[in-house]
Amino acid sequence: MITIRAASTLIFSLALMACSAEDKQKQLMEVHKDPGAEPDAAVVKTDEEWKKILTPEQYAILRKSATEPAHGGAYKQFKEQGEGTYHCAGCNAVLFSSKEKFDSGCGWPSFYDPAKAKNVKIEKDVTLGMVRTEVLCAVCGGHLGHVFEGEGFDTPTDQRYCINGGGLVFVPAKDAEPAKDAGKE
Repeated sequence: MITIRAASTLIFSLALMACSAEDKQKQLMEVHKDPGAEPDAAVVKTDEEWKKILTPEQYAILRKSATEPAHGGAYKQFKEQGEGTYHCAGCNAVLFSSKEKFDSGCGWPSFYDPAKAKNVKIEKDVTLGMVRTEVLCAVCGGHLGHVFEGEGFDTPTDQRYCINGGGLVFVPAKDAEPAKDAGKE
C-alpha cells in the first residue's frame, strides 16, 4: 500500500516532469539584428551537416517535416513582432515579411503571401491521409508548413501560409521599434 508521503512525492515529481515537458514545447523563433548574406545558389548539405548547424527543433521542422505545437512560444513571439523580415533558419533566404503577416488565430505564424516568391515553393503533400499543399524553402528544401486557400480571411490573396515559427529567423527592420520579448539573438 502506498503511503501519503510516497503519493505526494510521486504527484510532485509528475508535476515537475510535466512542467519540464511544457518548457521544451515553448519553442522560440530565433531573432537576428543582422541577417548576413542571403544565399545566391541552392544550399545542399548532408544530414549530418544539417544536424550540426540547426537546433534539434529546427532540424525536426526543416529536415523532417515536423510541426511545432500550436500556440507555442514562436507563435507568441510572432504576434508581438513589429516590422521586419522572416528568413529560413536553414539557409537565411528571405521568405516572408511583416507586411504580409496576419493573425489567423490558428496557433502558427500566418502570412497571406511570400515576401520573395522565388525563395518559396509549394508541393502536393499527401501525408496523414489528406491532401494539402506543403510550403518549402526553394533554396535549401526545408519544410516550412502548409498553405491553405479559400478560408475567407480578409486578405488580398485569400491564402494562409501556415508556417512553423521555429523554422524561421526574424530580422527586425532597422528603424522599427524593438518587439517585446522577441527571443534570443
